[in-house]
Amino acid sequence: MERRHFLMTSAAAAATLARRRASASPNDTVRVACVGVHGQGQSHIRAYAKMPNVEIAAICDVDESVLEQRLTDAEKLTQKRPAGFTDLRKLLEDKSIDAISIATPNHNHAIQAIWGCQAGKDVYVEKPCAYNIFEAKQLLAAAQKYGRMVQHGTNGRSSSSMQEAVKLLRDGVIGDVYLSRGLCYKWRDTIGRTPVSEVPAGVHYDLWLGPAPKREFTRNRFHYNFHWFWDYGNGDIGNQGVHQMDAARWLLGVKYPTKVTALGGHYMFDDDQETPNTMTASFEFDEGGKKKMLVFEVRHWMSNHEAEIGGRGDSNTIGNIVYGSKGYLSTANGFKIFLGREQQPGPAPSSARGGDNWANFIQAVRSRKHSDLNAPMEEGVPSVVLIHLANISYRLGRTLNFDATTMTCKGDPEANRMFTRTYRAPFVVPEKV
Repeated sequence: MERRHFLMTSAAAAATLARRRASASPNDTVRVACVGVHGQGQSHIRAYAKMPNVEIAAICDVDESVLEQRLTDAEKLTQKRPAGFTDLRKLLEDKSIDAISIATPNHNHAIQAIWGCQAGKDVYVEKPCAYNIFEAKQLLAAAQKYGRMVQHGTNGRSSSSMQEAVKLLRDGVIGDVYLSRGLCYKWRDTIGRTPVSEVPAGVHYDLWLGPAPKREFTRNRFHYNFHWFWDYGNGDIGNQGVHQMDAARWLLGVKYPTKVTALGGHYMFDDDQETPNTMTASFEFDEGGKKKMLVFEVRHWMSNHEAEIGGRGDSNTIGNIVYGSKGYLSTANGFKIFLGREQQPGPAPSSARGGDNWANFIQAVRSRKHSDLNAPMEEGVPSVVLIHLANISYRLGRTLNFDATTMTCKGDPEANRMFTRTYRAPFVVPEKV
């Protein structure tokens, strides 16, 4: 991106914006732009549309047909039509926009969030916040350098029942916690095969590719199915699985592992998918001289239900189970606790309320208090690093020995090279943010 796009990110401009927002009352309007609105971005539009004193000022999408539909949707919800953009860089030139809310494909998350920070915007970025480990580090650095409120789209962090479950575990409700499992058993059919075809009319394919290598267009690589191609996605461990990975780490009370091993494959289907549809990843932690373990499981087809997660008529088993010396906890219907050999019921959630991660983000935008964020980059980055380490172990076929101090795999230059990628100009994640 040319330097002219960042003229508004001078220290003086950033300081002025910070002062204005710090003194803003809850009645002052926060102007938000939603970026990437084909799929999950629709949830962003609906979330902000119902908030008092929040205006959806702009919508950005590289697919003009999608953009037009979402502008119309937003107008129906709010009685005001937002501005429309296909190029985020142009949107960021609007100094009146306070925040951007990103739901583009994984490979664009970090660079767009960094651009937002540099442009003086607060940022809500969907999971995973970064396509690789290098990007995760750079995004965290940008959030800290520019003093922005940057929220990760791991919605469970704003769930009152999850917050209560974590507190009970820290208070010893199931004794000494030693193992956490993340379950991502989601019924997904084959994606089949699609041939190379013309780029659809109105699709700005170069902008969609962003930092990824230039390839001919196929429908399987576009929209939702991008998740199953290494150029753009991270498999289901980096899609649905981000929520359960973040919860597994949070419930276990750990940050970075010392060892990572992942095995699996793309079973059953003969199609275009590159990422595994079945995988088990194991992480060992040694924090404060106490070892703990996290096991993460991905399966794309039939599954039994465990610990009352899922149920009759539900083909998915998506959640977490945590084991301790006195019992275990599962994230079924908020959470359920089973104690002793007889698995007697333990404390139940005091509230069935979930939470609103977008509302929490807006709260922090108003308060300018980093501590108000439920899912800041300081929590999002470690969870995303676990996902990338698992995928690297899977792709290399060996155990990784990770050093959290240096953020490298010890004695494994091949693995360390997979922490980043070759970026396609001008969509380059900077070495110095």
